[in-house]
Amino acid sequence: ITSAVAFDILPLKLHPFSQSTPTGLDCVGWKRRISSPVITDGALDKTALTDDVGSEEDLYEDFRSSNHRYGHPGGGGEQLAINELISDGSVVYAEALWDHVTMDDQELGFKAGDVIEVMDATNKEWWWGRILDSEGWFPASFVRLRVNQDEPMEDYPLKVEGGKEDDSSSGTCRFGMGQTTKDQMRTNVINEIISTERDYIKHLKDICEGYIKQCRKRADMFTEEQLKTIFGNIEDIYRCQKKFVKALEKKFNKDHPHLSEVGSCFLEYQTEFQIYSEYCNNHPNACMELSRLAKVNKYVYFFEACRLLQKMIDISLDGFLLTPVQKICKYPLQLAELLKYTNPQHRDFKDVEAALNAMKNVARLINERKRRLENIDKIAQWQSSIEDWEGEDVLVRSSELIYSGELTKISHPQAKSQQRMFFLFDHQLVCCKKDLLRRDILYYKSRINMDDMEILDVDDGKDKDFNISVKNAFKLHCRDTEEVHLFCAKKPEQKQRWLKAFENERRQVQLDQETGFSITEVQKKQAMLNASKQHHTGKPKAVTRPYYDFLMRQKHPTLPTTLPQQQVFMLAEPKRKPSNFWQNISRLTPFRK
Repeated sequence: ITSAVAFDILPLKLHPFSQSTPTGLDCVGWKRRISSPVITDGALDKTALTDDVGSEEDLYEDFRSSNHRYGHPGGGGEQLAINELISDGSVVYAEALWDHVTMDDQELGFKAGDVIEVMDATNKEWWWGRILDSEGWFPASFVRLRVNQDEPMEDYPLKVEGGKEDDSSSGTCRFGMGQTTKDQMRTNVINEIISTERDYIKHLKDICEGYIKQCRKRADMFTEEQLKTIFGNIEDIYRCQKKFVKALEKKFNKDHPHLSEVGSCFLEYQTEFQIYSEYCNNHPNACMELSRLAKVNKYVYFFEACRLLQKMIDISLDGFLLTPVQKICKYPLQLAELLKYTNPQHRDFKDVEAALNAMKNVARLINERKRRLENIDKIAQWQSSIEDWEGEDVLVRSSELIYSGELTKISHPQAKSQQRMFFLFDHQLVCCKKDLLRRDILYYKSRINMDDMEILDVDDGKDKDFNISVKNAFKLHCRDTEEVHLFCAKKPEQKQRWLKAFENERRQVQLDQETGFSITEVQKKQAMLNASKQHHTGKPKAVTRPYYDFLMRQKHPTLPTTLPQQQVFMLAEPKRKPSNFWQNISRLTPFRK
């Protein structure tokens, strides 16, 4: 920094209901005055700051220790406004962005899309709320305030699925209200969509120009690989969102916002929004890299200087980098609310309805890809636990464990039967043998290429190919070589589960081909490298789920003492059943040796 920095903090403008502004970014009225800020290509010039406000470290510490903290609900306007409303007797409602899973009876659990009555917001990180007859603490960053706070609660469905409200409420919403009231409700939602998109664009611009541009000037501090890890493809997202905002602006009716037809914009950009998948998948790596750099003072000071010079609000870089993850989560909620206040006769109704389904599909795709990429680490660790492994790694062809269990395998020529553990992945079936003494240790035996196989259901009785009596049996038949593998399950229901699993395996392979899902060679190698390191250092092979520490933390008598890991960003809509990957693996406990 080559010139002295003198700045004042201006009063915060209150924006009590900037509901969908990304967490920590709703104090848009906050400004700083900074005179002639420049980051040079050379080292940070600490002497330049000593004239007025001391060293760069002093600037950083003074700012951090000041009372000007802004977040959601933060120490500023929104939290104050919420508490004033509550104290005046008003009812304040919020919608859940993510599932809040808790085993603590002092906390309020909910699902994404639930509506919570906010009863106390005096703490900036944990609020007290109520759903029906349940009350408890919940993380403030897991919710968004409702756009239309004046709407009666009985007119608001607890869940919005597929854009359709419950029958009990739809009549009141659609026919009980006056047209003017409903138009005003739609105006509120349209205005929120437009305003939050404008704010979001500004934050993306600040990240790209305030951080990335300055980081690229410091080749002595950052490599291109580091910048790719920290910022992912956020520049691509910025370019995409700029075009999207322009499209929204063209459809926005300034004189009569409720007549705006914005649904087509979401339909037009639904494919482009899939670039968020790459960003969401990379985000945990960005958090880890920033956590590592935060231990070195020069990076802490550098990032803070970037923020000050760009006149950005007072949250850390990792907070800014979370905004794209939050944004893609909020689109289904916003569109569901827009559809709620759009009459079926409205010219935008069909497009909004289709846009809601489209954005749910985008969220589903991103969530699924995120889950699959998390699974490759588990698969790599599983393989590292198998003794006497031969041939290529599982990850060369597979990225998903479909099913696993014990079967009797019968082989030619003497119809020899063997008890084996089988693991069905996409494209391949891996066969392992249990250790005779330590049943939790597995030895690799063979694998079958599922792409060449067809599944044959075998009736109970004598099998003509193997000339033996079988029960609960099925075959894998190779179309090219006519090779046949015969398997028997212990129970009929186990056989049916295996037959269903083979169907799911083929369906998964086809879906991956249709969606273009693939894992890069770098991701495969990194997963195997990480597994190898854990194996050699004697670390436990079992992988904890992202919420494990959160779920298993100590019970608190009053206010929770830790902040939930919102970086997990379980996407809000649509929800899917939990993967049974880990249950399949952990039930067999192949990791302990």
